[in-house]
Amino acid sequence: MILTANDIKTKGISVVEKLIKKYNEVFITVRGKKKFVILPIEEYEKLKEAELEKIIREAEKDYNQGRVIKESAEEHFERLGI
Repeated sequence: MILTANDIKTKGISVVEKLIKKYNEVFITVRGKKKFVILPIEEYEKLKEAELEKIIREAEKDYNQGRVIKESAEEHFERLGI
């Protein structure tokens, strides 16, 4: 469902709550363009968990293929220029 920023300004959070219950996600438009999305926290947490699982799989793949650097914290910071 799409909602304008002005709708939120004039109707408040209650309109968002109603739309979330019906559609499970609400896109907020600003000047006619989608700018934000509102999700129930449970859906957001699922997305973050899936993102973390993907990162872990990629790290495991890199490790198994030998694409790692073994160094001390000091060496790491020096390599990064910190």
